[in-house]
Amino acid sequence: MPTWNSRGLRGSTLEEFLNRTNEKYLESGLALIQKVPTPITPIQIDKESHHITLAYFEQKSTVDYIGAVQGIPVCFDAKECHTDTFPLQNIHEHQIIFMERFERQQGIAFLILFFSHRNEFYYLPHRRLMEFWNRARDGGRKSFRYEELAGPYFLRSKGGVLVPYLEGLQLDLEERAASDR
Repeated sequence: MPTWNSRGLRGSTLEEFLNRTNEKYLESGLALIQKVPTPITPIQIDKESHHITLAYFEQKSTVDYIGAVQGIPVCFDAKECHTDTFPLQNIHEHQIIFMERFERQQGIAFLILFFSHRNEFYYLPHRRLMEFWNRARDGGRKSFRYEELAGPYFLRSKGGVLVPYLEGLQLDLEERAASDR
């Protein structure tokens, strides 16, 4: 059974940036996005600080965030990467299945990647994620490289929005509409 410990803090910088971004979007009336809590069962609790020091996951999580943007259902996962190569093993099959089902229900699924060593954020559309996922499933690379990512989906902080993923979402929606024509 997987346990929770210091590994659970991986991505906490990105999570904090996204939480602040989501607050800004909420205040502006642009989106309502919530962090999906991962259910855990505590095993050890520090008696002085009352902090959980060891726990196990009760069930598999789906994605990190879910909500609506101007009436459009969205879900996304946030991943932090410390090199120019992102291992697909960092995305679990149950997450891919959830995102696929979400897309079939007319929602928009995507990943937000934070290349921490470059201090760059990237919006990875679901269709592109699936290209990498299927390539790996079919015996190809089990990762993708920074160089394989499209320039327009790199996100630049501005106007108090740390991770302006709505810009990536807008581009994603435009590309989807163009491919439907």
